[in-house]
Amino acid sequence: MCATKTIALISGANSGIGLAAASGLARNHGYHVIIGSRNADAGKKVAASLVADGYSASSVQLDISSDESITAATGWIEHEFGVLDVLINNAGIMLDTRRNGRSTRELFTESFSTNTTGAACLTEACLPLLRKSESPRVLFVSSRMGSVSETTNKSTMYYSLDYRAYDCSKAALNMLALNYARILEDVGAMVNVVCPGLVKTKLTDNHPYGTSPELGAQRVIELATASKGGPTATFTDKDGVIPW
Repeated sequence: MCATKTIALISGANSGIGLAAASGLARNHGYHVIIGSRNADAGKKVAASLVADGYSASSVQLDISSDESITAATGWIEHEFGVLDVLINNAGIMLDTRRNGRSTRELFTESFSTNTTGAACLTEACLPLLRKSESPRVLFVSSRMGSVSETTNKSTMYYSLDYRAYDCSKAALNMLALNYARILEDVGAMVNVVCPGLVKTKLTDNHPYGTSPELGAQRVIELATASKGGPTATFTDKDGVIPW
């Protein structure tokens, strides 16, 4: 059933923006979506719901802070599908407002482990599968708060807020994405960075000014469904280009 479908893996896809992206790709674009979820049962529940509605989905336990989990997940994808067309690095954390006694070193280490290092390890593990695709696409869900240029813009709503670890981890993620745009250039891959904006999710404590996960996933879905030869090495949100 999946042989003629586009295969997409989304990390952190059991809730929030990841769930909205997975649902949109399955329901509106006919993709087979793989729900990557640290909690295996939560991922299975999402996949089962999509399948029950007549769409194509499966799930895999995926903790991007664990090399063993990444190896097992990518090995399963290799066995089941033999290829990966779309990778959406969505899983992320924001700990600056939830320090809970963490030292500065602990705060930065944990933030980078998930937001940057985890995405790097997952993407690296997926490279052989992506290289088998006729039109590989890799998305990194980042944030405008990781823009070095925007950090000096005093008119932004978050200029005076202290999210140092999160900001730095997302700035590093942006650089990581550009490196993979270079690494996968030989196969014509489209590797892009997307800012979903302020969205009502667990990560933002369901911020009252946040938009819906569906709106946050809009640009992610647009780039995940881009035609071969589409944009690469870009940093955008639904409204346009974001300065690096």
